[in-house]
Amino acid sequence: MNPLIELADLGFAWPGQAELLDIPRFQLAHGESLFLKGPSGSGKTTLLGLLGGVQTPGRGSIRLLGQELTALSSGARDHFRVDHTGYIFQQFNLLPFLSVRANVELPCHFSTLRRQRAKQRHGSVEQAATQLLAHLGLHDKQLLARRADTLSIGQQQRVAAARALIGQPELVIADEPTSALDADAREVFIQLLFSECREAGASLLFVSHDQSLAPLFDRNLSLAELNRATLPTEI
Repeated sequence: MNPLIELADLGFAWPGQAELLDIPRFQLAHGESLFLKGPSGSGKTTLLGLLGGVQTPGRGSIRLLGQELTALSSGARDHFRVDHTGYIFQQFNLLPFLSVRANVELPCHFSTLRRQRAKQRHGSVEQAATQLLAHLGLHDKQLLARRADTLSIGQQQRVAAARALIGQPELVIADEPTSALDADAREVFIQLLFSECREAGASLLFVSHDQSLAPLFDRNLSLAELNRATLPTEI
């Protein structure tokens, strides 16, 4: 089977600056969980932007599900991203004025494919949101109507994970999503995330600087191992 993600000869530089990323080759398999260590300033945010089609490389190839992202227009990359990729951000990026349910269901409003998948698997988008939240430890149905800005950090994190997972995207990208949690809560959350990714058949790309989490994953890498660019020394 072809890899889910395949990068080849990837290069990226911000205008007027030295090359930030020089990645000869990188692959992520279908269903694989990968821990990618990426300290501040290492180019990890840029790499995630490239994988999502938010940025385009100066050279090289980015293939997701066999689709060459660099061959797509900006609008087509946006559609492809929302169809096939779920994101869990470090700051969660929930819409504070929306309810928990509305936040989780949001990708299904932008992606017909994910809406159809949610209905096929759970019967309805609403039921998909309810079941995902319950599987992630949020069983109280009264919570679904609460505004997102009334939740604890741990609750926000799980809502963000449910939003990323709804509609079974093939790829889930988590960017430092556990940085605000203590050690016990981090491991519980990651095990729940593994379980849901397995259930949905999704690959998980988990980016963090917390090396203690690495043994939980199928594979772990440092961005420095992938990236041949000479990065500026941090002060």
